[in-house]
Amino acid sequence: MSLFENPEYQWRETYFVLFPAAKRPSLESVRRTLDSLGDHQLESGRGGEDGEFESISILSPQDFAAMDITYLDGEDVIDHLPQVIEELEGLIEPEDQEKFARLIGFDARLDIFHFEQLVFDPDAGEDDGYLDPGSLLLVLEHLALLCDGVGVDPQSGTLL
Repeated sequence: MSLFENPEYQWRETYFVLFPAAKRPSLESVRRTLDSLGDHQLESGRGGEDGEFESISILSPQDFAAMDITYLDGEDVIDHLPQVIEELEGLIEPEDQEKFARLIGFDARLDIFHFEQLVFDPDAGEDDGYLDPGSLLLVLEHLALLCDGVGVDPQSGTLL
């Protein structure tokens, strides 16, 4: 089940890991990578007939966060890549130029949909903002390493 369907979570932003489709990980390798990160709960995962990764959901209660991660390749990625590159062009730090140059050859992507766990504080009378991006950054970094790719935060123009 997607976190978009769960009323306890609200979508906040989407991040990417761009990489060559030839480096598509297996569902099992993604599970092992995410399990190694500690206090996360893997909720569901789907793989193709060959065991290739398709999607997974992660809950990170200590960060009041969760993530849906999905795989995409082909024309959708190739058509979207020039827009990503254009948006990032003026924002890239000098130390990230090498990573930025690698984006041009990528034809696959992991979309990481970041969700905030909604926590109602009866004393405040409203939803309190507890979201911590710590688990998101770990997931981005480790998935980029797994796929020999580059993590992208399109909102800030940061490459991981």
